[in-house]
Amino acid sequence: MAVSKNYEVVIIGGGPAGLTAGLYTARAGLKSLLIERGAFGGQILNAPLVENYPGFPEGISGAELGALMHQQAAKYGLKTVTAEVTGVKAGRTHKIITDGGSFEANAIIIAVGSEYRKLGVPGEETLVGHGVSYCATCDGFFFRKREVAVVGGGDAAITDALELTQHATKIYVIHRRDQLRAGEVLQKRAMAQPKIRFIWDTIVEEIVGGEVVKALQLRNVKTKKSSALEVAGVFVAVGLKPNSQQFADILKLSKSGHISTDETMATSAPGLFAAGDVRQSSARQIATAVGDGATAALAAFSYLMG
Repeated sequence: MAVSKNYEVVIIGGGPAGLTAGLYTARAGLKSLLIERGAFGGQILNAPLVENYPGFPEGISGAELGALMHQQAAKYGLKTVTAEVTGVKAGRTHKIITDGGSFEANAIIIAVGSEYRKLGVPGEETLVGHGVSYCATCDGFFFRKREVAVVGGGDAAITDALELTQHATKIYVIHRRDQLRAGEVLQKRAMAQPKIRFIWDTIVEEIVGGEVVKALQLRNVKTKKSSALEVAGVFVAVGLKPNSQQFADILKLSKSGHISTDETMATSAPGLFAAGDVRQSSARQIATAVGDGATAALAAFSYLMG
């Protein structure tokens, strides 16, 4: 890596929270590095249209918004590197260990976000990429003129179902409750979409298939009756879990595995801050992640100034 090994601030994670933190620390004149294991933008890259982020009345694609955030932070001097963080050692000077080398920093902002929660049922792991997906935007095209299912009832699930109407002939939304948790606007769109059918009070017990998904084994949680649903694919959208386990030995985590912070985004370890979906009580919205990133950067600046 043709980058320095010593920084005043290292930011782990390149989603909206991390990129905003990097923008603020770089503009404040702090020597800053952002480490991202994948593409800059984080989970928003999966959003075909972001309609609730201020400043874009017509909406903007998640990919474009992520690219603009990255471009703006880099403009003010934020250094970035693509690498997987494998460990952090907290001390007077913190050490960040990655698969591409180690870095040192006086302060760290953790903005590693979350990952897709899995169903944990037979067939799920073996059929990932063969009909099981966690991203309708990424994989919807492969199910043109096919019938598919979406599991979940929140914003992500209904957004996926609506996205899939561009490709699939029918979309079954399978939800363990008898009403959706998604926002009212999304609910109205889904209810008005003739391609979408809802299967209420139902869970998936098994994903059936050999080389590809063939069907889902379902169970109604109220009647206890089992049934089979033939589909070519299933999109799992049952929530997210924080990518916090690698910090469990050095930071206080909540029961749900989120990093505990105060109102300044400071964690239980001096000089370590957390922002975005990975922290406790996050609203898991782009706007709040951006706010967290700014708050964490300002707090890190105050910490470094003594």
